[in-house]
Amino acid sequence: MTPEEILSHRPKVLSDKQREDYFTKGYILVESIIPREQIDLLRAATDSFVEKSRTLTKSDNVLDIEPSHTAENPRLRRLSSPPDHHPAYWDYASQGVVADMMEDLLGPNVKFHHSKLNFKWSKGGQEVKWHQDIQSWPHTNYSPLTIGSYLHDVDDDMGPLICIPGSHEGELFDQFNDDGSWDGFIKDRDLQRLDLESGEVLTGPAGSVTIHNCRTAHASRPNHSPTPRPLLLYTFSSADAFPYTPNPIPSRYSGKLIRGTMPRHAHHDPRPCLVPPDWSGGYTSLFEVQSKAMERA
Repeated sequence: MTPEEILSHRPKVLSDKQREDYFTKGYILVESIIPREQIDLLRAATDSFVEKSRTLTKSDNVLDIEPSHTAENPRLRRLSSPPDHHPAYWDYASQGVVADMMEDLLGPNVKFHHSKLNFKWSKGGQEVKWHQDIQSWPHTNYSPLTIGSYLHDVDDDMGPLICIPGSHEGELFDQFNDDGSWDGFIKDRDLQRLDLESGEVLTGPAGSVTIHNCRTAHASRPNHSPTPRPLLLYTFSSADAFPYTPNPIPSRYSGKLIRGTMPRHAHHDPRPCLVPPDWSGGYTSLFEVQSKAMERA
């Protein structure tokens, strides 16, 4: 569906201005929209995985840990596919206010693609370099978006999301290195074509959400605060968008409808998209990919 077609439907939870801002800027911040009782459930589920990580000495296909991680001082980077490992995460994604917001921005037919929980640990939690998402999991169109949920208050020191307004309407950047390896970020020489000074830092209280389009250029700085910054992320698309390549973070819920019905035809956007490496053999996290790329540099 086009933005005009989506906007013709009466919104369920977002205002018309919020929806228009999303289509104009490529992202929005919605403050304090998630009920506190739901945040408490998600915090409890998340704390259980922090405890589980104490037994790990290296990353696995569920938990990605920092090199300095220990049982006494756990330092997590990512929990992959949270809904596969705790029902609270799928309940949150598939019903209620999250599903309503997705319908407001994607139209009546909405499909789940993947999810992750990025921790960005305290006192040095890793930065995420400038990148766009869709090159990692190209689809037949550019409807996919990612919603990030703040489980705790997030301020400037905690490495919040930074988005460049209007970048979703610009070019898609090559995220391969010159030697053919996958970097997962935009090269410094290409960043000159983006207005980095216009980047908006999206801070907010617990229960706030960020929503950004798959083409939007975004990044986040290290977390210098004494508090970890868990960010629960889900990627959804309109139901008429279909992935070209294997899902880098597969889930038993991948492709599942959360609203509406499955269309009989795919919608194809004529604009081309970069094809990533073959992720069918496994994928840890963007943190790991970008770290290895910096080591090669």
